[in-house]
Amino acid sequence: MTMAAPEALKRGLTARHIRWMALGSAIGTGLFMGSAGAIQAAGPAVLLAYIIGGAAVFMVMRALGEMAVRHPVSGSFAQYASRYIGPFAGFLAGWTYTFEMFVVALADVTAFGLYMGFWFPDVERWIWVLAVVFFIAAINLISVKVFGELEFWFSLIKITAIVLMIAGGIGIIVFGLGNQSEGAAGIQNLVSHGGFMPNGLWGLLASFTVVMFAFGGIEVIGITAGEAQNPKKVIPQAINSVPVRILLFYVLTLGVIMSLQPWTTIDGKTSPFVSIFESLGLSGAAHVLNVVVITAALSAINADIFGAGRMLRGLAEQGQAPKQFMKLTKSGVPWLTVVTMVGALLIGVVLNAIFPDQIFFFIAALATFATVLVWLMILVAHVRMKREIARESRLPSEFPVPLWPGASYAAIAFILFVIVMIGLVPDSRPAIFVGAGWVLLLMLGYRFLVKDAGRRRYELVDETGAIEVQAVSVRRKRRQER
Repeated sequence: MTMAAPEALKRGLTARHIRWMALGSAIGTGLFMGSAGAIQAAGPAVLLAYIIGGAAVFMVMRALGEMAVRHPVSGSFAQYASRYIGPFAGFLAGWTYTFEMFVVALADVTAFGLYMGFWFPDVERWIWVLAVVFFIAAINLISVKVFGELEFWFSLIKITAIVLMIAGGIGIIVFGLGNQSEGAAGIQNLVSHGGFMPNGLWGLLASFTVVMFAFGGIEVIGITAGEAQNPKKVIPQAINSVPVRILLFYVLTLGVIMSLQPWTTIDGKTSPFVSIFESLGLSGAAHVLNVVVITAALSAINADIFGAGRMLRGLAEQGQAPKQFMKLTKSGVPWLTVVTMVGALLIGVVLNAIFPDQIFFFIAALATFATVLVWLMILVAHVRMKREIARESRLPSEFPVPLWPGASYAAIAFILFVIVMIGLVPDSRPAIFVGAGWVLLLMLGYRFLVKDAGRRRYELVDETGAIEVQAVSVRRKRRQER
């Protein structure tokens, strides 16, 4: 089967869009809502889990960044996996990422319904879920520039609010607001309620199943390569900001939250951010923060639909999804992929109507499984690429991973450990069975549905340029030889 050349996506994402998308991509439901589950599992020791997990995520992003700068395509890691591991690996990575975005979007629309319940407790949650699904669908069908602009403002609101919350929280701790009551605000709360690691080493290890969910979706930065105006410049800038984001927006923020109020009072019924300020009597601040967490959920749903849509289009280019997914609107949006994601999200409306209380944390565990499986594919594809570069003496990467190869293999070992933990922790164990069923379903789908082009390794253009510093050093060496 010979496939027609696909219409080109428009490069409508500027450096500003991608930088702020990078800042906002990991600051969503996982932080504002999922952090409650992680805190319940590990207590204050969850801060260690975010540092360790964040280091692994940084290695994943650097691996993805090195491949994205060499091959800036919208199919991203699915096409990298197909090229460097094999066609089925690309099929597995692409469809699992699409599944991940669907599941994460389910969590995000569920969280949106929970947040709206703070103001409208008598309104059924599924009504809010239905409304937000159609709103975000409309945004995604306009143009990628509108999507980027919306993400910019959503991220700006989220990040400004978190910085102000950190400053306000530190002010409460330093100036003693609430210190007349039991469980007064102060850093003593990090150690005075069962110790820093109240649930022992097991609690810390178990928290990784929720902590890694918080970082899910950050790989959307790699997918922007196909629509970035200058991917070789803006993608490295976005990825290199990851460590600072993790330290500031996760470790420092949650440290402040658990200092403001004993970790034992964080029950997960509302966002920890909102419940903290409400419990301190700052009801106005709680309402403002609820606006912020709603903005975060909208931003995350927006990015989920964008990422899944572009990945489905990339799979269609590979011959591993219906070719109709390559069709674009006049403004360059793959409209059928957006419509498909919205249709899938309507399942979330039904699930929220039937299982309003149990849905969020099961979805989080399922999303964690899909997320780490995608990350594993990214890391393995990257290792295979590095070996091929060395074997064929190709041009060195313009954005190489640090501490190669030790850090890369350590990251792979950590991802495998998280998959094992998902199976060991009782609350997340069902996600392993669903995940295994998903992989089996993909194997059958590949065996019976994928033909011709979809069974061949995807061809990628190597856009690596000669590095100027190295060129100078070669000329100097030649002069010395003369």
